[in-house]
Amino acid sequence: MASNILPTNEHMAERVIRVVFGLCILSLVFVGPKTRFGYLGIIPLLTGLIGSCPLYTLFGFSTCPKKQP
Repeated sequence: MASNILPTNEHMAERVIRVVFGLCILSLVFVGPKTRFGYLGIIPLLTGLIGSCPLYTLFGFSTCPKKQP
């Protein structure tokens, strides 16, 4: 059931990039300008950790390689 709601639709390289990018943006809350804008980093961080992007699901897009039957 969870795979229908949040299917894995991100390639492993994209997931790593999203996690690193999310952590960089989130660090703006604690270091640097200390702005609340940094909380937006939670979005790429969570989608990278989960491996599913809701917008990809909505538009039927996937960066995962095709699975062999």
